[in-house]
Amino acid sequence: MTAIDVRTTPIPGLLVIDLPVHGDDRGWFKENWQREKMLAAGLPDLGPVQNNISFNQAVGVTRGVHAEPWDKYVSVATGRVFGAWVDLREGESFGATYWHEVGPDTAIYVPRGVGNAFQTLEAPASYTYLVNDHWSEAAQAQYTFVHLGDETAAIPWPIPLEKAELSEKDRLHPRLEDVVPVPPRRTLVVGARGQLGRALADLWKSRRDVDLVGRDVLDLADPAGLADFDFSAYGVIVNAAAYTAVDAAETPGGRREAWAVNVHGVARLAEAARSQRAVLVHVSSDYVFDGTAEVHGEEEPFSPLGVYGSTKAAGDELVRTVRDHYILRTSWVIGQGRNFVATMTSLAERGIDPSVVDDQIGRLTFADDLAAAIDHLLAVRPEPGTYNVTNDGEPVSWARIAAEVFALTGHDAGRVCPVSTAEYVGDADDVAPRPMRSVLDLARIRATGFTPPDQFAALRRHLGLGPAD
Repeated sequence: MTAIDVRTTPIPGLLVIDLPVHGDDRGWFKENWQREKMLAAGLPDLGPVQNNISFNQAVGVTRGVHAEPWDKYVSVATGRVFGAWVDLREGESFGATYWHEVGPDTAIYVPRGVGNAFQTLEAPASYTYLVNDHWSEAAQAQYTFVHLGDETAAIPWPIPLEKAELSEKDRLHPRLEDVVPVPPRRTLVVGARGQLGRALADLWKSRRDVDLVGRDVLDLADPAGLADFDFSAYGVIVNAAAYTAVDAAETPGGRREAWAVNVHGVARLAEAARSQRAVLVHVSSDYVFDGTAEVHGEEEPFSPLGVYGSTKAAGDELVRTVRDHYILRTSWVIGQGRNFVATMTSLAERGIDPSVVDDQIGRLTFADDLAAAIDHLLAVRPEPGTYNVTNDGEPVSWARIAAEVFALTGHDAGRVCPVSTAEYVGDADDVAPRPMRSVLDLARIRATGFTPPDQFAALRRHLGLGPAD
């Protein structure tokens, strides 16, 4: 054998790796873990942080069945063992079993929550395992066990257990029927009280594995609070929080807060995602561009005009350092709470005729559609990276959207007065620069199977006038 071969098993995620072993009269050599080759062969990127060795002096030493809160990559340096695995994760595969003889030419990838056991067949045996989290007493408290002789698992131990060497702890492990399944890792939504956070709360209200936290629980501007927060339960972190006061960001105080939330806070979320091997979902903005391009693609270089855009661009770069990440770049977000559509609706009802800029061009993004895109990406798991997400349809100006709001709410659209940005801003020196064109290319998100609804159909839905097409 000259190439690494990865094979699946009846336990989802449990993989058998056939390793090339090169030998002569002096002995043998193998690449036990070679990340580049392993990934090319289809193995997950383990990211090991600890390497352990269990040395077993006698034939018949039997250890397990232990499910641990991390992924493992097990192999043998000397001797041979009979390995056995039981799926102890919550779900349809709970109780599934697999066994395989393991020597120097074999390795096994064991995902979190799958019980692991082995019995020495040829001694001395050096059983090695790489793990992607550090052992601690707190981590050990999360172990889940099942008895080596459980009748349901029915592991065919080559050496009967009554003749094998077991620890007293292993003899006392519960039967499968008494095991509490290992729950899936949870999803954390940061910024639960914002427009996107509320939309995600509505979308995921039936899920029991989602924790939504507001600024009172986790404030991205508070380094001490972030350091104290326990991220260990989470396999997905969705950052729906941001400092979005575009004009205030140009002031000394606003500048500091924008950097604290959009950069320093995001850096700490990125570090938490790395340490927990979690997927990090982050929302970006059209403000990372100067708006001179007709349409902005995902790979366009950053060119922010103001402080807010600069902090969002910096945050994007930090998120890109996380192996499993999705950056959703969006624009003109509308959801529950204060936003442009709510403001125009209020002005129409109060008889106020607004002046609205007519030379800033883009598309609306409704928060529930943005939430649906996040849900889609987490379900489909396309290639990590940046995905533009707005509603679809012909790009229009803010003035056109305002007129549409007036008309849909039963008011005269002619009451909206279109003006240029220069006219609107006038001599004001406290208004941040805006990109003039915020149109984002949607081809990449469409290629994943997600179809953004038309912005005006979504506007009708948002105003309670019917579903989006």
